[in-house]
Amino acid sequence: MPPSTDILAPVTALLLLTCAMWAWMYITRIPAIRKAGMELDPSLPKGQQMAELPATVRWKADNYNHLLEQPTLFYAVCLTLALLGAGQGLNVTLAWCYVGLRVVHSLHQALWNKIEVRFVLFALSSLVLIALILRAAMLVWS
Repeated sequence: MPPSTDILAPVTALLLLTCAMWAWMYITRIPAIRKAGMELDPSLPKGQQMAELPATVRWKADNYNHLLEQPTLFYAVCLTLALLGAGQGLNVTLAWCYVGLRVVHSLHQALWNKIEVRFVLFALSSLVLIALILRAAMLVWS
């Protein structure tokens, strides 16, 4: 089957979200470091100094890290579906649902970060991702 590239649009959208969160992280983190008068010390344990920053600053970095974790599965399954010629229809709809939920998750975590709400958003996006993975698995092993 020829590649189906429709599914690459949500992939690119999630990549753009990751870039936006990277920028937002540094736009808030660098001024907070300066305001706190921190002298960065590489000999301290990972994350110790950043833990001294206000929570609202740390939330952006936490979300950026989250966008480098589970979404790697999203990228892999979407590329798999595209290569299998199944990157359209319901698969694209599911991919856009996943991206939409991750956008809402990112905004929630970066701005309010109520853990119960964030967990629901993560769980819903995980279910959508699992559906995509199962659909790809059915194609690969059919």
